Amino acid sequence: MNRLILVVEDDNAVKNLISTTLESKEYKFHTAKNGKQALDETISRKPDVILLDLGLPDMDGVDIIKKIRGWSNMPIIVVSARSEDKDKIDALDAGADDYLTKPFSVDELLARLRVAFRRLDYQNSNYNKNESPIFTNGGLKIDYESGCVFVDDKEVHLTPNEYKLICLLSKNVGKVLTHKYILNQIWGTAFDSDVASLRVYMATLRKKIEKDSEHPIYIQTHIGVGYRMLRIENK
Repeated sequence: MNRLILVVEDDNAVKNLISTTLESKEYKFHTAKNGKQALDETISRKPDVILLDLGLPDMDGVDIIKKIRGWSNMPIIVVSARSEDKDKIDALDAGADDYLTKPFSVDELLARLRVAFRRLDYQNSNYNKNESPIFTNGGLKIDYESGCVFVDDKEVHLTPNEYKLICLLSKNVGKVLTHKYILNQIWGTAFDSDVASLRVYMATLRKKIEKDSEHPIYIQTHIGVGYRMLRIENK
């Protein structure tokens, strides 16, 4: 496979597990054992996807995410032993695209990578050539061709995963999308653990597009079912 993965992990046992898994699937990859090396490798090699541990010896992984997001939108999958919602929210708010908690199954890791690669393909193609390239809903505007999102004419930075989520909702305005449907569309699979992650993604997305994330006007929660984008009278 031509795509390159950067594995940032200081635990040799975990690094060897990931490396063996990637080798078995003939993925190209490089490894880094600390934050400085990770940033150097990211700049010099420009990987397609980063698998990032948060607990590195010289800097926190969240700081690495913030630095990379200053110049790149490459998919970043966090692979961490930190399992608290706050840790996930901090990483996703910083710009991570996905969060996998240790210990993890090899099959799930590979599934997350496949989703990341599909996400890259998605970003590199037109969203839908048969539909309008501009979506507007109240003060929300999505330019599908450029991949930009605006709220009240101010651009909002979204991670690739958040962008795909808002596009999915915008293409189904007024419809309740179930958790399973959303997970299958964005992750490609519907692991039970992903429902909690989906809630975290939705919380970070709302913080970025809603004036008051506690009282959202764009995205409505249907408890135990899923989410719906509400139609708002355009300005």
